[in-house]
Amino acid sequence: MKIIKIVIPVLILTIALWAANARLSEKAPDFKLKDVSGEVHELSDYKGKYVVLEWVNFGCPFVKKHYNSGNMQALQKKFTEKGVVWLSVCSSAPGKQGHYQADELQDVLNEKGVHHTAYLIDEDGTVGRKYGAKTTPHMYIINPKGTLVYAGAIDDKPSTKLADVQTADNYVVNILQAALADKEFEPKSTSPYGCSVKYD
Repeated sequence: MKIIKIVIPVLILTIALWAANARLSEKAPDFKLKDVSGEVHELSDYKGKYVVLEWVNFGCPFVKKHYNSGNMQALQKKFTEKGVVWLSVCSSAPGKQGHYQADELQDVLNEKGVHHTAYLIDEDGTVGRKYGAKTTPHMYIINPKGTLVYAGAIDDKPSTKLADVQTADNYVVNILQAALADKEFEPKSTSPYGCSVKYD
């Protein structure tokens, strides 16, 4: 009986880990998602560029910290101006926190003052599950060869306090700056923090 109690949780953990197709240092899974205007974006279209995937839910207090402080918009603007593709992905299911109807979504994005390349709608959660996205925000960086080179938290301050943005060590900034300068970087992964992604 003791063996069964130990084996079952390990088996469940193994299944959960292999449910995601995204693997660090391997080719990032391709996907197609529509943006707020209905235009289809395919990850493979951006080969040759650095791509940031930012899982987002504007109702989440952790996401609000980065948007209400202007931090996320500033990062989006800074790096898209350097040629980085920044895709904000919402995997909130209909009726869940963070999901918006098409006729109100553009107003929300205008109010937030976003500077991303596109806001992608993943309401059935297919892409989120493919990448193993667990929290909002959950950040991924893909290099020009299409390899997933970072997955995890945006920074080292897992709080909802706006003031913490200024004192945080921002992993995404550090990694992109190093990568764009052809320098090695660490860490390759961290534990994401935030609200759980609101799948079905």
